[in-house]
Amino acid sequence: MAKTKKVDKAEGLVLPVTNNLSDLGVIIKPIVTEKSMKLMQDQNKITLRVAKDANATQIKLAFQNLFNKKVEKVNIINVRSKPKRVGRFDGFTSAYKKAIITLKKGEALDLFNQDK
Repeated sequence: MAKTKKVDKAEGLVLPVTNNLSDLGVIIKPIVTEKSMKLMQDQNKITLRVAKDANATQIKLAFQNLFNKKVEKVNIINVRSKPKRVGRFDGFTSAYKKAIITLKKGEALDLFNQDK
């Protein structure tokens, strides 16, 4: 069984152990929908597609390392695959994991840099 926590004996800190996922391997891409844009504007929440084997602690640490922003909370949703049909061919969409990250008060992130 894998360890969930690592203790730094020098300082007495308890550090979470990552499963050898790099920060870029944890966060795949932002999810851009009307609902996610509304969450970003009104509630300061960022919606991201993340690795299937990442947990909330890994997502939080990866986000903080990549964007240098403080994270208050991480919610994770496993999105199931849906049956789709194109003509006479049946198939399924891909299943993935989605994370909704709430930033701390006073923090802001512009994923779509609109500087001209």
